[in-house]
Amino acid sequence: MTTQNDTLLHVSNLKKHFPIYNRGILGKRVTNYVKAVDGVNFTISRGEVLGLVGESGCGKTTTGRTILRAETPTDGSIIFRDNDKGEIDLALLNREELRDVWRNIQLIFQDPYSSLNPRMTLEQIVGEPLHNYDVLKGGALRDRVAELLGLVGLRPEYMSRYPHAFSGGQRQRIGIARALALNPQMIICDEPVSALDVSIQAQILNLLQDLQAQFQLTYLFISHDLSVVRHLCHRVAVMYVGKIVEIASTEELFNNIQHPYCEALLSSAPTPDPRAKRKHVPLIGEVPDPANPPPGCYFHPRCLYAKEQCKAEPPLLREVKPGHWSACHFSEELSLGS
Repeated sequence: MTTQNDTLLHVSNLKKHFPIYNRGILGKRVTNYVKAVDGVNFTISRGEVLGLVGESGCGKTTTGRTILRAETPTDGSIIFRDNDKGEIDLALLNREELRDVWRNIQLIFQDPYSSLNPRMTLEQIVGEPLHNYDVLKGGALRDRVAELLGLVGLRPEYMSRYPHAFSGGQRQRIGIARALALNPQMIICDEPVSALDVSIQAQILNLLQDLQAQFQLTYLFISHDLSVVRHLCHRVAVMYVGKIVEIASTEELFNNIQHPYCEALLSSAPTPDPRAKRKHVPLIGEVPDPANPPPGCYFHPRCLYAKEQCKAEPPLLREVKPGHWSACHFSEELSLGS
């Protein structure tokens, strides 16, 4: 996880803690914090697709929103190498400064229904970023919208229609076209296919893959579906209760697991080959409360391999093999996934 010359984004010790308030006779006061993101570190290189996976509530969406600065970070740095402004820390920028950066970092939303204004036509929706940044006007803007719709597999004559006239997959294509409008360097994809039918998911994933190759885009791809991540991503980071527990290349992660949580996740994922034999590792218990996590390793109450050290000492995310990072005290001793 060392910063390389081609690194586009370097996230260091990123934290997002939401206060829990108690209202009493003395007024409202903070009694605790929900540690949604708690010391996350990773890098993304230019042209890379990094998958961020984990169970619901692990903090992956909050991580994406905090990087984009839709949420204000509690601590940490978000170093982004902007084509126009050079190396900047997004965590330190005010809203006016962020506006200049947002044209190079765009977002594809999870829900294609609620992310589009039902009172706007496709021309207005896709052209909105171009209008807001005063990039194009009039006929040139209309031509650019037509070009973007063509890129995502929609016909230009649809420009005068409203979102309700389209299916879920088509609406997500509209959202992708809008994200591409300003030629961004990086796109954060927040579970962009989880709300779609399986057959439509494959089409959208193939579209994202084609666009990434065509324009050398960089994606932070947030998902809970391991099969989706395996299809699209170059590297995978696995989150658990606000922390990253394993990072590796996709092939390495799926073939050489180093963390017990990842072993359990992979063993529960469906396989297309019914004859394939796979070790089943049950995930016992419930995900800990991020406002009151257990001491030591957060995963130890559910881990089949937990020892006394796990209950007392938080593990560090460390490089256990070249390019493969794991937050487990006993990664080198365990034989996982076999």
